[in-house]
Amino acid sequence: MTFETEVIWLDEHRAVTLAELVEVSGLTERELLELVRAGVIPAREAPGAQYTFSARVVTVARTACRLRDDLELDVHGVGVALRLLERVSDLEAEIARLRAQLPHR
Repeated sequence: MTFETEVIWLDEHRAVTLAELVEVSGLTERELLELVRAGVIPAREAPGAQYTFSARVVTVARTACRLRDDLELDVHGVGVALRLLERVSDLEAEIARLRAQLPHR
């Protein structure tokens, strides 16, 4: 049995096409496009109106797929959950920043 594995390096400068994102995320093209239209997944518009994405979006899309599958959410529920997770992450970063400013005892 032979397995072929393709590796996508997730650096900020790498552009990922919609087809690649569908392949690595587990989401359908329709689901991804709905999340893009909702502003949950940021897209870059390339020449010819084809969407491309920062490779960082791969992690968000995979999280979206897990939320859909594990919690049996529709695409709108996935969007809400992703926004809440992003907000929690932002608040945790702010707490860490504020704690760093406190005097050490």
